[in-house]
Amino acid sequence: MPALVPSDYHGQITWLGKTADRDATLASVACDMVQLTYAGVTGEARSGLTRNSCARMREQYPVGSDIRNVRQLSILSAEEVALIAQDMDLDDLNPEWLGASIILSGLPDFTHIPPSSRLIAANGTSLTIDMENRPCNFPGQEIERHLPGKGRAFKAAAADRRGVTAWVEREGDLRIGDTLRLHIPFQRAWQPDS
Repeated sequence: MPALVPSDYHGQITWLGKTADRDATLASVACDMVQLTYAGVTGEARSGLTRNSCARMREQYPVGSDIRNVRQLSILSAEEVALIAQDMDLDDLNPEWLGASIILSGLPDFTHIPPSSRLIAANGTSLTIDMENRPCNFPGQEIERHLPGKGRAFKAAAADRRGVTAWVEREGDLRIGDTLRLHIPFQRAWQPDS
């Protein structure tokens, strides 16, 4: 029996980007193509097989501990980004300001895709979804730099719409227009009280 089941859902890449210097800014720069290695996007500040744990993991490890890097990519849904912009009373929202790696179109309820799902391109490049990327203040600060008075609304507008973090399971290149097929873990939902 397979551990992962190919679904009938496909997402098309509408935007690609990378953040060259995370210490300088969260913002990413748009790209037509990215090269992915087991460390992440080549030339990306979030790349690496390991990373320092941050406040998100303080209940598991001391901040600054060396841990596996499962946050190599930030993937968002074009449809969910449009809803965030709408709730912020904006016509659109620049993915660069969100520090996005990939924007996909066509995958419903994207932020809540099960952890360990795979997004697999026709060329075999494969990404493993870690978990939902919780909204934080950093994108709001970047938005505020470009649209004064709007950034503070981001965190609330992005709740349940911030996308997912992911890591590279199989190396390869991705380009704008590529389609990724969703593969979902073959298991029932957790029911601890049943």
